[in-house]
Amino acid sequence: MKFTEEKLKQYAAPLSETENQKCLRAIREIRDALKELGYSTDSDSIDPIESDTYAYSTVLKRSSTNEEIQVFIQGSYANNTCVRGDSDVDIAIMRKDKYEYAFQKSFAAAPVSHSEEAREFKDKVENVLKKRFPFDVVRKNKSIMVIGNTYRKQADTVPCFSIRYYRDWDDNDHTNYLEGITIYSDDGKVIFNFPKQHIANGKKKNVATKHYYKKMVRIIKKMRYLMEDSYISSAKGVSSFGLESLLWNLPNELFTKYTFYYGFAFGEIVKYLHENKYMLSFYRRLME
Repeated sequence: MKFTEEKLKQYAAPLSETENQKCLRAIREIRDALKELGYSTDSDSIDPIESDTYAYSTVLKRSSTNEEIQVFIQGSYANNTCVRGDSDVDIAIMRKDKYEYAFQKSFAAAPVSHSEEAREFKDKVENVLKKRFPFDVVRKNKSIMVIGNTYRKQADTVPCFSIRYYRDWDDNDHTNYLEGITIYSDDGKVIFNFPKQHIANGKKKNVATKHYYKKMVRIIKKMRYLMEDSYISSAKGVSSFGLESLLWNLPNELFTKYTFYYGFAFGEIVKYLHENKYMLSFYRRLME
């Protein structure tokens, strides 16, 4: 495949304002549906978790029980690295008042104490979404899909609980934790993710590379889709998150050496990956 400089600039382009508005409508309508469970908001505004991102967030509370839900966009839309307009937007529906906890030395053995409550919570979310979007709701193993339309993005909503990951325990400061999400799938599995850290780290990397990190991520994601469309088998099974993480781990200077020419900048990245491909198998063995 050969790509002109103009074509690479198209691939590197960020989310359009039209797509942005569709994402906002999706999270707004899902928030309003959740009010049927007795929650309310202090404000109708929906603001990003991190400035200069599309990680929109809103909080709902039930004052009578101190329950609190945070609804926020995660994944490629939140990070503004999405390259296909027909992609689903991932929306976490997180119970902040219910959480698991884990410590750095024993994260793999994090306790799971809310599995039954989580299933009940997912059932309730599914019911109110069906009430709000008749015939447009599909329950999946880890999420509940709300089918989109011409003005609202298709949303993969993820009912989940919080997890607090403590690197170090401080008896005088119980706020020293990294907040993630705990997903309880219908097949009984438990998944821990840290989407807020992903969003914050992506923003930091982008600033450090003069905003070329996310441009290069969009380019490589687009190329992966083109490879899939051309039936190139090596592109199958490669996740968007994996590509984003791969580029995040590259030295910043690779992204800033040729900021005047996208082809040169991307060429430096491909050259570095090729010359250091042995490191992939090294780290894979290290983690086994």
